[in-house]
Amino acid sequence: MAYPRVLSDLINSFKRLPGIGEKSAERLALSILDFSEDEVNNFANSLVDSRKNLHKCEVCGHITDKDKCDICLDESRDHNVICVLEDYKSVFAFEKAGNYNGVYHVLNGLISPIDGVNPEDINLASLVSRVKELDHPEIIIALKSTIEGETTTLYLKKIFEGKDVEISRLSYGIPMGTEIDYLDEITLDRALSDRKKIS
Repeated sequence: MAYPRVLSDLINSFKRLPGIGEKSAERLALSILDFSEDEVNNFANSLVDSRKNLHKCEVCGHITDKDKCDICLDESRDHNVICVLEDYKSVFAFEKAGNYNGVYHVLNGLISPIDGVNPEDINLASLVSRVKELDHPEIIIALKSTIEGETTTLYLKKIFEGKDVEISRLSYGIPMGTEIDYLDEITLDRALSDRKKIS
């Protein structure tokens, strides 16, 4: 079908979003046409503000619109327990599950030499710095069960070996290769409760 160029551009913009195909993009684009001018402006401003004002927390690497994220600023949480995650989407998954009261550390990637991603390319140095400031901390490794996830897990184990750090990982009730942020809350909660120490 020959769309007007402006509509075609809008459809193509929606198609760039994950999980959005041609039909969904068309439906979303056409629904925008029913918005009032104020609603369109608010929508556009939200997109611009998100891109402009969201950045990595200076402590944990999660996304925030402040210097430090709300989780790192929350004094009621146990800052001695750090859950290590690949990306910020996994933080939202844990928070939706609602039973974790520690803090997080977002690596923003996994070690993958074949792809040219080395330890210094992900957010590891700041984790080491954080752990040095803590008294007998626990690190919970919550990375996906892939070669990259296992490589990163082994590297973490190695750098904290011989130090006063307890390292555990989520239980393997999680299917191999599953992305953390796609898990339902019950599965994630059970995996967290049944975490295993890494010896």
